[in-house]
Amino acid sequence: MKETLVVVGAGQIGQAIARRIGVGKQIMLASLRIEEAEQAVELFRHAGFSATAASVDVSSRASVSALVEQACQLGPITGLIHAAGVSPSQAPVAAILRVDLYGTALVLELFGNVMASGGSAVVIASQSGHRLPALSQQQDRLLALTPTEELLQLDFLQPGQVLDTLHAYQLSKRANSLRVMAEAVRWGQRGARVNTISPGIIITPLANDELNGPRGAGYRSMISASPVGRAGTPDEVGHVAALLMGPDGTFITGSDILMDGGVTSAFRFGDIAQPVAQRGA
Repeated sequence: MKETLVVVGAGQIGQAIARRIGVGKQIMLASLRIEEAEQAVELFRHAGFSATAASVDVSSRASVSALVEQACQLGPITGLIHAAGVSPSQAPVAAILRVDLYGTALVLELFGNVMASGGSAVVIASQSGHRLPALSQQQDRLLALTPTEELLQLDFLQPGQVLDTLHAYQLSKRANSLRVMAEAVRWGQRGARVNTISPGIIITPLANDELNGPRGAGYRSMISASPVGRAGTPDEVGHVAALLMGPDGTFITGSDILMDGGVTSAFRFGDIAQPVAQRGA
C-alpha cells in the first residue's frame, strides 16, 4: 500500500503543499464541501497524482473520526496538512472558535493517534496569532493541554470574554501554535513530527474575502507597509511546508514558522507600530 497524505482543507494552500510533497503517495483531499474536494482531485489526477476526495466537518468528532478511518484504509498515514478554517469576515465568534480552535485540536488529537513512524504534519495557523497580546502562562497552558472536548468551556473563551470575530481568530491561531507544541511531545512517542506555519496575507479565496470585506483597507495597509511590500502566494507556503515535512526538516518539531513578509515586524517596530491594545488582523 502507498503512503497516505491527508489534506484537511483542500483550498489553495493545502493543494500547494500537497503538490510539493505528494508525489508517489496516495493523497486524500478533504473539505467541508465534497464538491471542492472533488474539483481538487480532478486537478491532481490530471497532473499525474493519485488522489481521492472526502468530506469532513472539522467541528465534528464523528466526522473527523470517519475521515481518519477512511484514510487508514488507503495506507499508512505519513503526512497531514491541516489547512481548514474560517476567517474573521466569514463567520461569527462561536463558529470561528468551533472550527479554528476546537477543530484544529480535534484533528491533531485523532490523527496523532494513527500517524506512522517517520510521519509529519503541518498546521496552517496565522500571523494573527502573533499579534494577540501575551496571555498568562496559565492561559497558554490551558490552550495547549486542556482535553479537546473541554476546550470551548474555558472561562476566557466564553461570551463577553471574546470581544469580536478578530479576537476569536487571534485566540484560535495562538491556540493552534500552542497546541502543536504540546502535541509534538505526544507525536514524538510515535516517531512523528508536527509544526505550524503562520502565514501573512496569502492570496486565496479566503484572503480575497478579507481584502474585499469590512477590514479590507486595513489588510491593504498591512501589505503596503510590510518590508516585502506584497502579499504572498500559496506556493511560497508550500516551499516552507516541504522543508518542515521533508527529510531536511527532521530536527524540527513543535515549532512555528512566521512567514508574513515582515508585517508583524512592521506592526512592532515600523511605521504602522501601534500600542499593543490596538493591534489587529
